[in-house]
Amino acid sequence: MRRMTNHGPPRHRRLTVTIIVLALLSACSVISPERPHDSVELAKLRVAVTRAIDTAPLRLAVKREMFRTAGLTVTLVERASQQRALKALWTGNVDVAFTDNVAVLKAVANGAQVQLQGEAYIAGPNTMGLVTLPGSGYDDPTSKPAPRIAVDRLGGLGTLTTRSRMATEGVDPDAIQFTAMPFDAMMDALSRREIDAAWLTEPDISRAQQEFGARIVTDTARGAMLDFPMSSYAATGDTAAKYPATLAAFREVLTEAQQLAEDPTEVREILATFSFLDKTAAALVALGTFPTSLNAVRLQRVADLMHDGEIVGKRIDVSSLVPASALRGS
Repeated sequence: MRRMTNHGPPRHRRLTVTIIVLALLSACSVISPERPHDSVELAKLRVAVTRAIDTAPLRLAVKREMFRTAGLTVTLVERASQQRALKALWTGNVDVAFTDNVAVLKAVANGAQVQLQGEAYIAGPNTMGLVTLPGSGYDDPTSKPAPRIAVDRLGGLGTLTTRSRMATEGVDPDAIQFTAMPFDAMMDALSRREIDAAWLTEPDISRAQQEFGARIVTDTARGAMLDFPMSSYAATGDTAAKYPATLAAFREVLTEAQQLAEDPTEVREILATFSFLDKTAAALVALGTFPTSLNAVRLQRVADLMHDGEIVGKRIDVSSLVPASALRGS
């Protein structure tokens, strides 16, 4: 009788192969970890943004689909100004809004319930300042005792930083004649000599220099405004209470994106995709700092300057606006 021969692999060989496969799968799970998605209450998050340079890290995160690993789809809702971004937040058209810190803290002083989700930007040299056009006759902050200065809105960040800087230069801040207008109107008003200077931030400073030959009269990111916390991301108190895990995931990825922005090349490359600047101009833009933590102590500085400058009537406790987990890290 012919004996049947089993030509398959011996049992110990099959066992060895199985162990190797399992080890490889385990290694892959270590190399490419995924955050748990089950606890995220809201899978799609709408974030209002403007063309401000401050939003570069968030745009990087969306472009690279970094939020996907947190179980989130983030949609950027473009707004022409930070006032309109905040309005979209108050009306429920977005879940989170990019805003300058003065604007959101002023809203808090007026009764708005807010939870801050992350800091966006800290001013650096020449990232905000007073600019004028050639031949204006306003060559120095002290050239006129009562200069006419345009800002994006009255009682906002421009007013606060300009008053502080001009006081340091020896100009009576109460003598300044402020008027509010958008960028294009500022340039027209400067050309007609209706104002002496316009308060701008980057990338609008570079745009004014490139398109209109503007120059900086004084850098308002100096003195008391040195390393000034300019902007943040905010959600309403109701949204924060309803979607805590979702916003925690948003903050985690935003922190990673802010860390990417420590490389100025990353910022300049994406800046050319959403600002009015071409790549050449974007390469020359003055950059500030993109903070990687939500620091209540740092932001309290803004609130206190607002109170001292009588922009708000009462002192705001910023720690009450920061999530408990972020507060522990302040």
